[in-house]
Amino acid sequence: MNRGFWGKLKKPIFALAPMANVTDAAFRRIIAERGKPDVMWTEFVSADGLCSKGRKNLLIDLRFSERERPIVAQFFGAAPEHFYRVAQLAQELGFDGIDINMGCPDRSVLKQGAGAALIDNPKLAKEIILAAQRGAGKLPVSVKTRIGGTENIIREWMLHLLDVQPAAIIIHARTRKELSLVPARWETVADAVRVVHEESSPRSRPLVLGNGDVKNLAEARLRARETGADGIMVGRGIFGNPWFFNKRRRLLPSREEKLLVLIEHIRIFNRLLGKHKNFDIMRKHFKAYVGGFDGAKELRISLMCAQDAREAMQVLNRALKQTKSRGESAATR
Repeated sequence: MNRGFWGKLKKPIFALAPMANVTDAAFRRIIAERGKPDVMWTEFVSADGLCSKGRKNLLIDLRFSERERPIVAQFFGAAPEHFYRVAQLAQELGFDGIDINMGCPDRSVLKQGAGAALIDNPKLAKEIILAAQRGAGKLPVSVKTRIGGTENIIREWMLHLLDVQPAAIIIHARTRKELSLVPARWETVADAVRVVHEESSPRSRPLVLGNGDVKNLAEARLRARETGADGIMVGRGIFGNPWFFNKRRRLLPSREEKLLVLIEHIRIFNRLLGKHKNFDIMRKHFKAYVGGFDGAKELRISLMCAQDAREAMQVLNRALKQTKSRGESAATR
C-alpha cells in the first residue's frame, strides 16, 4: 500500500475538511498562519471539468501555498478515465495526496452519479479508486465518504473500499439522506475502525478518520479516543475560527482579533481570487467572524450591504477604530 505522507503523521491526525466555496486558497492561508492542521484539503473540483475545455477556469481551485503542506487535492466525478488524468495533474501541480469525493449529497453531483451516489455503485467506485491510483504515481489516494445512502451500511461499504486499499478513508458519520440534519453518529466510525482492523492486515490497512459536528480540539481528541480512529476531520467548526487547530492557544479571540483577521481574509481573497470568483462567497464568512460581541448584528448588516472588498474593508476599519477607541476609553477610566 502507498501511504505516502500519511505514514509520517503523528496520531491522532487532525485534518481540514474540503468545503465548497469555503476552504478556498484564501481561507486556507488564513488557517495555515493561525493554526495549521496536520493535513489540508482543497475544495472539491470536478474531474470531468478538468478534462474539458473549462479546465483553465477550474485550476484556480487547485491553487495552494507551501505553508499548507501536506495538502490533498479532492476531485469528484463518475468517469474512471478522468480520475486517471486528474491524478496525473495532481502530480504535476505538486500535491501531496489525492482524495476522491464519495460523500457529497448535493443533487447536482448525485445526478452525475458522483459523490455519495457512488456508495450505491461499489463496482464503479472501485474502478475510480484504481484508476486514480494508477495515475497518482507516488501520491497516496484517499476516499472521503459517508456511512451509507439511505441507511447505514458501513460494514458492507468498508469491505468494498478495503478491496482496493486506499491510503485513508474519511467517514462523515451520517448517511447521504441525513445530509447534516441529524447529529453525527460517531458509533459508526468506531464500527468502521473495527471492520478495518478485523478485515485487513497491518501492511494493507488504511487509516480511518472520522468527521461530523466536532466543535473544538478537545472534542476532536475525545472522538479519536472513543472510536479508535486514526484522526479527525473538521468542517463547520472552523468557520470564523482559524485558530481551531492551534494547540497552544487557550483564550477565545477578542473582537479586535476577529475584525483584523476578517480584514486580512478579505484582502487575500481579493488578491488571489477576486478576478475569478464573486465577492458574494465572502459573505458567508461575515456571520462566522462577526458574532459574540456587542454591536455584532449591526456590523454584519453593514457588511452584507458592501458591494465589494473595498467597501467591506472600509466598514471593518471603521468598526476597528471604534473598538480601539472603546478600549482606550475603558483603560483611562
